Amino acid sequence: MSNPRATAMRRHFNTTGPVHPEEHYAIDPMTRLDWEEVRFLIAAKKFFVLHAPRQTGKTSTLLVMMDVLNQSGEYTALYMNVESAQSARDDVAAGMKAIIGSLTYGAEARLRDSRLQKWRDELWPVLGEHATLRELLSRWAQASDKPIVLMIDEVDALVGDTLISLLRQLREGYIGRPGIPFIHSVILCGVRDVRDYRIHTRHNEIITGGSAFNIKAKSLVMGSFRKDEIATLYAQHTQDTGQTFDAAIFPELWEDTRGQPWLVNALGHEMTWEDKSARDRATPITLERYHAARERLIQSRTTHLSQLSDKLREARVHGVISALLAGESSQETLALDDVEYVADLGLIEARPQMRIANRIYQEVIPRELTWTKQISIAHEQVWYLTPQRRLDMPKLLAAFQQFFRENADAWIERFDYKEAGPQLLMQAFLQRIINGGGRINREYGLGRKRTDLFIEWPLDEEQGFYGKVQRIVLELKILYKSWEATVTEGLGQTAGYADQCGADEAHLIVFDRRSGIAWDDKIRQQQENHQGRAIGVWGM
Repeated sequence: MSNPRATAMRRHFNTTGPVHPEEHYAIDPMTRLDWEEVRFLIAAKKFFVLHAPRQTGKTSTLLVMMDVLNQSGEYTALYMNVESAQSARDDVAAGMKAIIGSLTYGAEARLRDSRLQKWRDELWPVLGEHATLRELLSRWAQASDKPIVLMIDEVDALVGDTLISLLRQLREGYIGRPGIPFIHSVILCGVRDVRDYRIHTRHNEIITGGSAFNIKAKSLVMGSFRKDEIATLYAQHTQDTGQTFDAAIFPELWEDTRGQPWLVNALGHEMTWEDKSARDRATPITLERYHAARERLIQSRTTHLSQLSDKLREARVHGVISALLAGESSQETLALDDVEYVADLGLIEARPQMRIANRIYQEVIPRELTWTKQISIAHEQVWYLTPQRRLDMPKLLAAFQQFFRENADAWIERFDYKEAGPQLLMQAFLQRIINGGGRINREYGLGRKRTDLFIEWPLDEEQGFYGKVQRIVLELKILYKSWEATVTEGLGQTAGYADQCGADEAHLIVFDRRSGIAWDDKIRQQQENHQGRAIGVWGM
């Protein structure tokens, strides 16, 4: 009879949950933060914050940190996750019961300490939701032979009065030291810094995290992978399997992800597993295989990427992202708190110049904002292909002119991001036609006053991007000056971008959003020559 034991799973790229080095390709979490500073803050009995965007490695780091501290013999360290209390919302009793449950069960499971469960049962009937946690932690500290370090993960998942109760009981215990025993150090961990918490109470008050937790010593940020860390992660796959990656992949991987850990791992998984032909480890991973994996990941609308949609609806996010998409504002016109908040979410890089965090987010954000519009556009790809399978761009752009004339006013009015409505509507139309056949690359940002689109279209379906590729540049501008001045400026920008991309074809699209101008006066089409390059100019 055969052995029923399962075959051991090889290491792989992890895209869900904490990283376990015995199962996943991994970068040592302790190298990803300033461990000397963390040790100093803990030794100094500080309460502090560790925050980073979602799926960056926070939980993995806290778990390793707990093990390191416990193994040092200096501290008793415990990791706990309070996300289960989110559903309680403003039911403080239910929320605090869930939080205290996470604490007591965590102490039992991780530290083999069952005393907290006994103390909880004694304290809750007397002190209830507003003081049991504080007293429980005080009693634990008094009974412990080592200083206690508590790591509280997913704090910013809590809502309303439950979050306030947690923060204030921690603050009360901190302030009462040293007269009243309390835990030695607390690390609050989440996506956002505590300063960004906007807590809505049941009495319609808005309390900021900074006021509810003004004992925070410092906020530490866990960054993305560095270039060398990405190379190290992928080299682990090569060492384990013998499968190689073309060196040309890594500059593209860096620009596409800027080291965002989930994206780096997700692309590795796409290339080495979701591409079934690459499961044969003798198959090298080429640059074209990488590009195909990137497009599959974007089109998949996975949980990580679709979560962007929820954030894009927030008012504070809207103001920053719409300015980037429209390209008309400068950083000085945006609220600093909002910029820092959106940066904390991992959607943008704020320095040295504000920009969407990486090229994949540049692709995903317009797609998410226009998804419902894109799927309702009744135009088919085949309508705009020549017998040689080239994109007939004059035909496509003429069709878009008519589509824009018929739909712009009604559709843009329903957009959440009206400031960038014309640019987004054109991208939705193009995505409907190009999707599944070619690629659209996007460039936009504060103060650029234009959106650059670069279309790559394979001319041979079988060869795909390995064969001949049609390359087209579109420059999108809003008319603020005269038509002549806008076109003159746009021609230079379009030609420059086309030269940069090595494009075969270039078009300048000018959107006239002035009220009171008849559509017959907005719709234009002309051919211009700029420095020896033919450029189609389209007004709408």
